[in-house]
Amino acid sequence: MAGKKVALSSVSLIFACGTALFSDGYANNVIGSVNTLLKRIYGTSGITTNYSTTLSSVAFAGTVVGMLTFGYLSDKVGRKFGMMSATGIVAVFSGLSAASSGANKSLDGMLAMLIACRFLLGIGVGAEYPCGSVSASEQSEEEGIAKNSHHRWLVLATNTMIDVGFVVGAFVPLVLYWIFGNNHLRAVWRLSLGLGVIPAAAVFIWRLRMEEPTRYKRDSMKNVRIPYGLVIKRYWRGLLGISLAWFIYDFITYPFGLYSSTITDSVTGGNSSLTVVFGWNVVINLFYIPGTVVGAFFVDLMGPKTTMITGLLAQAFIGFIMSGLYTQLSQHIGAFAVVYGIFLSFGEFGPGNCVGVLSAKSGPTAVRGQYYGVAAAIGKIGAFIGTWVFPIMITDFGGSSSSKGNTGPFWVASGLAILSALIVYFLVKPLDPDGMKEEDAKFRAYLEAHGFDVSLMGLPETETVSYADGKERDSVIKDADSATKVAV
Repeated sequence: MAGKKVALSSVSLIFACGTALFSDGYANNVIGSVNTLLKRIYGTSGITTNYSTTLSSVAFAGTVVGMLTFGYLSDKVGRKFGMMSATGIVAVFSGLSAASSGANKSLDGMLAMLIACRFLLGIGVGAEYPCGSVSASEQSEEEGIAKNSHHRWLVLATNTMIDVGFVVGAFVPLVLYWIFGNNHLRAVWRLSLGLGVIPAAAVFIWRLRMEEPTRYKRDSMKNVRIPYGLVIKRYWRGLLGISLAWFIYDFITYPFGLYSSTITDSVTGGNSSLTVVFGWNVVINLFYIPGTVVGAFFVDLMGPKTTMITGLLAQAFIGFIMSGLYTQLSQHIGAFAVVYGIFLSFGEFGPGNCVGVLSAKSGPTAVRGQYYGVAAAIGKIGAFIGTWVFPIMITDFGGSSSSKGNTGPFWVASGLAILSALIVYFLVKPLDPDGMKEEDAKFRAYLEAHGFDVSLMGLPETETVSYADGKERDSVIKDADSATKVAV
């Protein structure tokens, strides 16, 4: 019974760290429906800003800033500080987004405030990656978590939460539209944004009593200069591979949201009813869930590297099928929707689940936040570039009214998935259970070999430390004044 309580407590801590990424999925997806509502309410005439495109993409810029800034703060100030700050930022600017208003009821002013709040909200969302995900990864190897489920719980607490956020972000505007109807669309878009406060505030309260993860207490460089030259020399290859893979994954995944309109238009004959548009948005986002949940159980069985490569190759295969049989599939929308759903699911099964695990567990604790933040930021840059490039690609292939225009991006995406699989195979190392403990021990030995004083690592209250032989000695005392350690 005691063992079960320990396990439940450990799993609870993993979810406390990672669940806030639900806000990422919700915030990124709900803005699509909000954009649709804004166009219905205000149109585009008389508005001086290109608000539709800006509103959709400005959060990416904020997310990149948050990932890079809080990646550093996560390592140098603390994981808990980063997590509490992230949820606080998301809660505040979700509320302010809903309350957006311009001077003298100016429409341009309201949209400018909304865009600014979306950027600042993006900083909070971006902060969750190197703070929440990194903390969840460190909690996943705590006592009480079975070795054959280390990666599974991390995936379920992070990427699966993002995907659930996507589904809820699509469903909430639909429910609010059912409640308020066509005559109160302003209430629908404001409440859709404002309800983002609830999950962020709930997680903020959940995290109040958390402590820093044990790995961070033992092996951080919070109080010592980080030898970046040595870090880059040892980890550049893996970081490059993971960053490129994440860039390609987001370059493919985010723009393919554009294809949801193909399914909707084909099924409904171009029906513009918000119930139909929002309803199909929910259905399309549900395709992500099977991939991430099933993949979570395979990631421990096959390992993150092998699972990621498998998912990428499977996604490429499905993409080639959709390209080659597009004309036939487009005439049977049910078959098209199913194959498209499988394409999305394999994306979550492989890179969607595994790129975060690999980023969080490949580097040492001392720079884990920055390692993860850099990889995630490069991924989001890929999403931003892909969102702008794919429409140009469709036009160059012949336009959306032609078969080549619609199939071209699938050919490109499938080819990039294969390229990503090759990058992962050659540049990224496999991960084992307890891999972080082993890597921290190797990192200490590496630093010692290059003359770095590893006795300065860790926090003053640290009681155990990883040694080069991979074992951890108990009853280690660290004197906060002299910054020395004595192994008892």
